[in-house]
Amino acid sequence: MIGVRAVVHGAVSILNAIPTWIGGALGVDLWTKAEAWVIDEPGRIETEIPSGEDPNLVIETVRLILQRTERSDLGLRVRTRSNIPIGRGLKSSSAASDAVALAVARLVGLECDSEEIVRLAVEASIRAGVTITGAYDDAYTCYYGGINITDNKSRKVLLRRMAPEDVVVVISVPEEKIYTRSVDVGRLSTFREVCLKAARLALQEKFWDAMILNGLAIASALDLDPSPILDALRAGAIAAGVSGTGPAIAAITPPKRIDDVRKALRDYGDLLVCGVNNLEASWEVLG
Repeated sequence: MIGVRAVVHGAVSILNAIPTWIGGALGVDLWTKAEAWVIDEPGRIETEIPSGEDPNLVIETVRLILQRTERSDLGLRVRTRSNIPIGRGLKSSSAASDAVALAVARLVGLECDSEEIVRLAVEASIRAGVTITGAYDDAYTCYYGGINITDNKSRKVLLRRMAPEDVVVVISVPEEKIYTRSVDVGRLSTFREVCLKAARLALQEKFWDAMILNGLAIASALDLDPSPILDALRAGAIAAGVSGTGPAIAAITPPKRIDDVRKALRDYGDLLVCGVNNLEASWEVLG
C-alpha cells in the first residue's frame, strides 16, 4: 500500500501572540513525522499518535483536507511520531497539524501550495480547540523554519529572516504541562502594552531583546517562575524566555556557553539541546 510521510520541525517563541495578535517564533531542529495511507473502510479515520497527543487535532486536520478535495468518503490511517515534548509550549500541536496536513494533502492529490497547507493546518487547530489565536506564527515557523514575525489575526508574515546558525538552543522542560486552551487570556491581556513593546523590538530585528521582554512578561502574567530566564542570561545566554504559554524556557546560547547554561537550568527540569532550523517541511512517498 502506498503512503506518504511528511516531516516538519519544531519552534520556540520569540513573541506570544495572545496579548497582541503579533506572534514570533524561531525554528529548531526538533521534529514531527506524519505518515498517511488510504484504507478500505470508507469514511473511517484511524489514528496512531504519541501518548498525550490530542487525537481530535489529527482527525480535524484529516477531515479538513478531505473536505477540500471533496473526498470525504475516503478512509485513512494516520500515524504521527515526534521528539517534541507535548504540552510545554514547544509547538507540538502546530508541528503535528502541519505534518498531518502535508502528508494527507500529498496522499490524496490536493493541488495547493505550502502557504495553503499552513493555512489549513491553522484552521484545523482552531477547529480542534488547541489554540487561541490560530498560532499562525507557530505553524508557519514549524513549516518553513527560520525566524518569523506574523500578524496572527490577518495571517500575514510581517518579517522573515534566516535563523543564525552560530547559536544553540537550550530548552528547560519542566514536568508540568500547560495546554494553551486552559490559559486565562484575560491575565495575558493585562500585559498587552509590554508585549507590544516586545513586538516593536522584533520588527526592528532585535529578536533577542524581544524574546527576553516577552518571556518575562508572559512569566509574570501566568505566575511562572522567571528564575530560569534570569539564570540562563547570567550564565551567558544571549536571550531566554517562556516558549508559548510555558512552562518550557528556551535559551539562545553561544556554543562556548552551553555547559554554563545547562548547569544554570539543570534544576528546573529536563534539558534539551538543539540547533536552529532553516529547512522547509518535506514529504516523500512510502512504498
